[in-house]
Amino acid sequence: METDRIALRLPLVPSLRYNGRMAHITESFSSRPFCIALSRQWGPFEESLATAADVGWQGFFVCWRQGDDLRPLAAKAREFGMLHQSVHAPWGKAADLWGADEAKGEASVAELVACLEAAAASGAPLVVAHAWIGFVPTAPTEAGIRRFGRVVDEAKRLGLQIAVENTEGEEHLDALLAAFRGEPAVGFCWDTGHELCYNRGRDLMAAFGDRLLGTHINDNLGITDPAGPTTWLDDLHLLPFDGIADWPGIAQRLVRSGFGGPLTFELNRESKPGRHENDAYGAMPVRDYLAEALARARRVATLMDEA
Repeated sequence: METDRIALRLPLVPSLRYNGRMAHITESFSSRPFCIALSRQWGPFEESLATAADVGWQGFFVCWRQGDDLRPLAAKAREFGMLHQSVHAPWGKAADLWGADEAKGEASVAELVACLEAAAASGAPLVVAHAWIGFVPTAPTEAGIRRFGRVVDEAKRLGLQIAVENTEGEEHLDALLAAFRGEPAVGFCWDTGHELCYNRGRDLMAAFGDRLLGTHINDNLGITDPAGPTTWLDDLHLLPFDGIADWPGIAQRLVRSGFGGPLTFELNRESKPGRHENDAYGAMPVRDYLAEALARARRVATLMDEA
């Protein structure tokens, strides 16, 4: 496939309706609600939320920033009958959670706790967090486990769950999910594209599928230079079926896990610096892009039905 010229197909996508939080999806909803990550690059969240709802998406998540009040957006989503599937925590301080600098470690904890509080206030039941940021191998520490334990305590107090996402530095993901095995408030968020680039194809569902709390479904082209370093430039977040992911295999792994939650997609319209794989998406109106993304989501669900 030509990575700078992705073929797009735009079938008609019927709308589905549902209402309420993830724990209260009614029988009238789809058995697999489709949720989409809203990007600030698409314009104001309220506008892209309205467009997503009109196209037929049934839920959403956003990346929270310090000071964001998500309650107005959540209220608008309720007007549209949309699910506030999760809130994505900031990841810039993820490495500080594990470090020897107590002040930085405390700041990392405080940021995660503030995100949990914002999620609880807006009615989202789940916070997705990265265990690490950076491409220099570093061993997990007891300090990091201890600090994350305080975040988990706060999640439990608020009635929330935390899903740790696979990114670079997967040894930190491994450490957290091992330390909190058996803790219902802690689980796994599977990013299908990250598995191909950051995790170089490791089957993370084999390790953590029984603890799956959420998904970030997207496609990827793998590592540009398998003999070279891993970089964020390979993290493309393509539409499903536009990369090299094994979608029948992904569907089978989701089904085997027994996961019954929404299918959540995290996709990029914009290409990374110096790259062009996403250019065709960026040339589309946001509405057309979201319609095509939903069509791809339905194809993934069909594969799951057939698995």
